[in-house]
Amino acid sequence: MDQLRGLSDSRLMVGCAYCGGADETRDHVPSRVFLDAPFPENLPVVPACLACNRSFSLDEEYVACLIEVAVAGSTDPSRIRRESIAKTLSHSPSLRLSLERARTEDNGEVHFAVDEARVMNVMLKLARGHAAFELGVPRREPPTAMFCLPIHLMTDAAREDFNAAHVPEVYGEVGSRGFQRAIVTRFTLLNARGDESTLNFLLQDWLEVQEERYRYLAVETPTASSVKFVIGEYLACGVEWAC
Repeated sequence: MDQLRGLSDSRLMVGCAYCGGADETRDHVPSRVFLDAPFPENLPVVPACLACNRSFSLDEEYVACLIEVAVAGSTDPSRIRRESIAKTLSHSPSLRLSLERARTEDNGEVHFAVDEARVMNVMLKLARGHAAFELGVPRREPPTAMFCLPIHLMTDAAREDFNAAHVPEVYGEVGSRGFQRAIVTRFTLLNARGDESTLNFLLQDWLEVQEERYRYLAVETPTASSVKFVIGEYLACGVEWAC
C-alpha cells in the first residue's frame, strides 16, 4: 500500500491512539503477527503508550492462531498454512492445548469455540488504530456497533456489500489520509437511444496491506466513522462509531 503523509489537524490526534495516555512509542496497525515476512515497507503506525503497546500482544497472538487453526481445521503445526503461526503453536504448547480443547467436530465439520472477549479486544484495537491513521481522529469511546465473522459465512449479497468501495457523501477530515486517498472514477452510461452521458464519482477503496493477509477500509459518513478489515481473507470485521 502507498504510504501518505498525514496532513490533517495534528491537534485532533494527541496522545495514545487507544487510551489517550502518553505518546511514548509507535504501534503497527495492523500488527505484524497478522502478516508474513518479508513485511511490507512503511507499515502504518500510530502513537501509543507503552502499556497499550504491550497489553494487546497475547490477545493478538491468540487471534492470529485461532484464524489459522480454523482455516486448517486442526491445531497440528504441520497443517498450518502460515509458517510463523506453525512455529508459534510448536513453541507454545499451552496455547495449542487451549485451542485444541476449544475444538469440536460435528458431522465432519470442525468448529472452534471462541474467546469473544479476546477477539473483540483485538478487533477494537485494530479499528481504533485505522481510524487514527486514516481518518486523523481518535475513536477512544465505546463503538456503537461491532461485528466479526468468517467471510465465507456471509450471504452473497452481504459479502458483495461488505467488499464494495465506498462512495463518500461527505469529505472526511481535510488532509487526512482517507481524504487524500479518495479517487475520481468516471462512468459512461448509454441510454436506449444510444446517447452517452458521463458521471464522475469519488471513491474510497480498500487498502491492501499484504495480499491474502490483511486489507482494510476506513471511512467517514454523515452519521458515523466506520472501519472494516479482513484478516487472512477469512475473518471479516467491522466497527462503527456514531457521530
